[in-house]
Amino acid sequence: MFRRRARADRAFREAQRAGQAMLAMYAQQPRPTDPGLVAAAVPATPDAVEFDFLPPDFRAPSRKDVEGFMMRWDSPLVIDGEVRQCPACGAYRNWIIFNLRDDSVWLRCRAGHETKETALDTAWYNRNSGPADRWHPTLEDGLRYLGH
Repeated sequence: MFRRRARADRAFREAQRAGQAMLAMYAQQPRPTDPGLVAAAVPATPDAVEFDFLPPDFRAPSRKDVEGFMMRWDSPLVIDGEVRQCPACGAYRNWIIFNLRDDSVWLRCRAGHETKETALDTAWYNRNSGPADRWHPTLEDGLRYLGH
């Protein structure tokens, strides 16, 4: 009975270590100094500059083999100083957050209501999510794994 749990825990710890090693390796690399690369990566308005620490190969929208990523967010979701609530039922915690290939972020409450969150983007998702530890063939499998 406990072997399966120990094996899953070990696999999860290995995925975390691999993610931490990748982040440490990327932190040691110098930032690009070519003005063309920097200009392409920086938005036109200086107020909207937000650094995405992941290299392009690891960002969700560039992945061709997946439709998106999902993670669980149990605590209240605070964006710009406001706690987000489900517009349909008023729930404010236990979210599933989806990051889709088109750089959109969607929220799903416990009751199954989904809403697009325009204040969040892929860079926010990448900063707040851990390494992906599982691949799910269907949305229902992913939701079941995350407890929804």
